[in-house]
Amino acid sequence: MMEVHWKKVRKGLLLSLLLWLILGELAGDLGGIIGFILATLFVGYRVGESYKSGALHGALVGVVGGIIGGSVIGILYILGLGSTAQALWPVTGIVEAILIIILYGVIGAISGAVGSIIKKSV
Repeated sequence: MMEVHWKKVRKGLLLSLLLWLILGELAGDLGGIIGFILATLFVGYRVGESYKSGALHGALVGVVGGIIGGSVIGILYILGLGSTAQALWPVTGIVEAILIIILYGVIGAISGAVGSIIKKSV
């Protein structure tokens, strides 16, 4: 059974947030996505044990990041700072949060696996 390196997952989350803020400010949503991919590549590279371990750690960064992002979106809707479709928030907010978690998990797993493969090949 693989051991989860939570310290590397936390560092990946922090790096993901920082890159999302910096690149998102420079290039919008695409910059935020690129920042997230770079962060999960870094986590996979740092773990570097196998592609499965890289995928696991990248997926953890993605899922936890998706939960945090979904929570922020939900809070913004509740505070009235979100989309104009606030009357539909219970449906759209939950669906959007679930989609974010799944999407970030899949992208994180792929990027983490690629990061581990890069580490193995270097």
